[in-house]
Amino acid sequence: MSTTEEATINPDGSTTFDSAAADDAGADAGTGADDMGDTDATEEVIIGTDPALYLALVVVTFAVIFIFIQIRKKRSTADVDDFFSNLDGDKFNLKLPAAVDEYYEVKGKCEADGWVPGQSPGPTPSTHHRMLAQALMKRCIADIPIVTHIQSESAGMNKLYSQSMCSVKQWKSYQAAEAMVSAEVEEVRAEADEIEPGWSQVIWRQAMQYHQMLKQKQEQEEKAKLAQQKALAEKARADEEKKQAEKAKYDAVKKKVDEEKAKKMTEEEKVKAAEKAAQELIKQEEREKQSKKAFKDGSGMKKGFLK
Repeated sequence: MSTTEEATINPDGSTTFDSAAADDAGADAGTGADDMGDTDATEEVIIGTDPALYLALVVVTFAVIFIFIQIRKKRSTADVDDFFSNLDGDKFNLKLPAAVDEYYEVKGKCEADGWVPGQSPGPTPSTHHRMLAQALMKRCIADIPIVTHIQSESAGMNKLYSQSMCSVKQWKSYQAAEAMVSAEVEEVRAEADEIEPGWSQVIWRQAMQYHQMLKQKQEQEEKAKLAQQKALAEKARADEEKKQAEKAKYDAVKKKVDEEKAKKMTEEEKVKAAEKAAQELIKQEEREKQSKKAFKDGSGMKKGFLK
């Protein structure tokens, strides 16, 4: 709308405005009308879009993101569980040695023969007492590896579990192995007291000593076996080197003989070639002599023969 208006004062005192001002006013009115029309159209567009649609899109977007995060988290957890479950493999998949069943077989036979558990062997132990004592000590020695294994792993597994660094499956596997070994230790002690009262206090210490002795004996046997294998290997290598040296010597002598033989054959061939050349020369001289003789004989023909 124009801010400047031009007025004309008539002689009669009335006042009139210029047409330009009127035109400006009309233009401003038209522009205002157009603006009002555009505003109405925009309001119609805004009113035509349902806000629930935007809300639904937001909800669907959040749902997709949530599902994606949950799936990824589940996969990550499964991977971690698999990692920890496979970290040590069958580390705690322990089994009692066969000596356990063998002990109970011996005990059954002794009880069938009249042996009574818990009786003191006295100054002269019976045959049944010795058989049972030997079978139980054999069982105890066979248990030493799994007992020491659980003892060495106990502190580490408890630390891992307290820091949530091992899977539930692995922890349960360790607990089952530990319970089995603990029950075996107590059962061996109970059987020891049945064979000889008070033996349970020292049987595991004795078994550990015997186990160390057997281990050292086995290591010595393995060292002796390795030393024997090494000596045999050294002997075989020496024999092979000797054989190779003899073969090399034989090859050298054979090569020298072959060279001498080849050299001798070369000289013989030269002699033969010289003899052959001499013979050819002699034959050639004889042919020349025969040719001259024939020519000489031909010059003595009669003179009238050609007439």
